[in-house]
Amino acid sequence: MIDTEVFRTRLETERERVRAAVQFLHEDNSHSLEEETGEVNASGADNHLGDTASATYDRELEQGLEEGAEELLAKIDAALRRIDAGTYGTCENCGEPIGEERLEAMPWATLCIDCKRREEHG
Repeated sequence: MIDTEVFRTRLETERERVRAAVQFLHEDNSHSLEEETGEVNASGADNHLGDTASATYDRELEQGLEEGAEELLAKIDAALRRIDAGTYGTCENCGEPIGEERLEAMPWATLCIDCKRREEHG
């Protein structure tokens, strides 16, 4: 029998960690790209194109990280709902128990390892 309270604590801790990371990304992106690159300096001349390209890449990378974090938060919240519903640790595909080792590695897992492998190699 899986100790769901242990997993609840882990999931809640991870949720707070991810939320803090998202908040940091929001704060880090609160300024405009022009402010970040100094697009136009005091003399009105444009800064180096490479600076703008680098800043744009960094911004897109951060946005991708934020999207991934939002997706992870949704998975964590869904796992917490499964704990409340009494279905946590049960494969959503075949109904068999999800191995505790798998849940230790990925506490938001919804599929047992066999179903996950079939999904990936389908």
